[in-house]
Amino acid sequence: MYRFAKAAVNITGQAARQVRHGSTAPPDFHVKYGNGVMVGGMVFCTAVWAYVLTQTGITWNMSPIGKVTPKPWREPEE
Repeated sequence: MYRFAKAAVNITGQAARQVRHGSTAPPDFHVKYGNGVMVGGMVFCTAVWAYVLTQTGITWNMSPIGKVTPKPWREPEE
């Protein structure tokens, strides 16, 4: 637990330093690449879900009504 707490404090300290001194990325990074990164992420996400929905063979939320029938009752043998 001590190592986890020490790492957490280190991360928060590093985040505070970045807020105070600014990030290491150039200030125009988001202007240049922001829309491209967003569109690339959307395309990737859409492609992965299209594959999952069409190629994996998973049946999604199919109703069991009419498909699951109880076994006939068997009388106990005497």
